This record gives sequence, structure tokens and C-alpha cells, in this order.
Amino acid sequence: MEVDVVLPALNEAGALPWVLARMPTNCHPIVVDNGSIDGSGDVARALGATVVLEPRQGFGAACATGLARATAEIVAFCDADASLDPRQLPAIVEPIDHGRADFVLGARRPAIPRAWPLHARLANRYLAHRIRRATGTPLTDLGPMRAARRNDLNALGIRDRRFGWPLEMVLRAIYQGWRITEVPVDYTPRTGRSKVTGTLRGTGQAIRDMSHVLAELA
Repeated sequence: MEVDVVLPALNEAGALPWVLARMPTNCHPIVVDNGSIDGSGDVARALGATVVLEPRQGFGAACATGLARATAEIVAFCDADASLDPRQLPAIVEPIDHGRADFVLGARRPAIPRAWPLHARLANRYLAHRIRRATGTPLTDLGPMRAARRNDLNALGIRDRRFGWPLEMVLRAIYQGWRITEVPVDYTPRTGRSKVTGTLRGTGQAIRDMSHVLAELA
């Protein structure tokens, strides 16, 4: 099964060669340049990826633009910072391709403790707990490596265009009755500083965005 892989990228020129070199042959990378000033788009283009520009700042804006560009039946999402190995994408896609799931999330397993900062891990655990309590869905992680069928994703009508996008996708999928499963994936230290957990501003914005989604949907 051919798969389009959406890779939101903001100043990831240092990580993209590693990421794109590990892309499986059936996976077509769509790098969404979200206002990079380090030549991320040029790097990705030189390595054979489709590059789409999204000038509106926001993780969700980049994801939505990548999804709109995708044409494959199955669309996957993956961070472009080298914290997740694209070689594990087939394990994410396989349950969908074989009809056992509608939506697959990569449940992150830190390769070393510093791969996942404690405050980020606790925040993720809290969100997973809120989802389990509100919906009964036994999720352990809201991992950024995920996949579903393109038409189903478009029908969800995700509105958030910032850091609430991944959470809104999960909640809307649950309420649509999707069959959701998790697959363990390795999680390693990212290349460069995180836009979310690496700054107080990023962390605060992510908390605000996800709190808004929780208040509306959970």
C-alpha cells in the first residue's frame, strides 16, 4: 500500500537528511515547511521529498496543509526532528492496510531517559488519562507518529491549527467510533531544540491549545 507521510517542519534542516534517508520505499514524504529560516525546504527538496509551504505558524496548520496535499489512500504523520524512525512506519500502517484498525498511534518508548523530558511525559500521561476517563478508550500515548485513511481524516473536520491538532484528531476519531490501536515505537532524543518542550513559551502555548480542545470535546 502506498502511503503519504506528512512531516511538519520548522527549522529541521539538521534532522531531515536522517529522517528522509529512513523513509520506506512505499512511503512518500510530504515536508510542510512552516516558515523555516534554515533552508529546511531546500534540504527536503534536494532529497526527493515533496515540499509544501505553509506560512501560517502552527503545528496544526502544517498538518492540515500536508493532509490537503496528500493523494494516497493512507496518510501517516511523523515528526521531522529525528526523534522517531520512519523505518517503523510499516508497523503503524499494517493494521490499517489489513483492515484491523481505522487509526493507529505510535506509543512512544524512550530509548534513553532524556529522550522524553519528564514534564512532557507527565503532560502526555495526564492527557491520556483524561481521554480514558472521558471516553473509555485505553490509550497510553498521543504520539505524533500515526496513520489513518485519507478520506476518513478529511471527514473528521479538525479545526485546531496549533498544538491542539493531534489531540482533536484523537478525540474526534473516538467519537466517530473508529477502531483505534497503539503500536510501540522507539523514541530518541530529537535533533535541535523542541519548539514545544524546549521553551517556556512553546510549552505554555501547547497547554493552552490542548486545554481548549479538552474543554470543547472531552
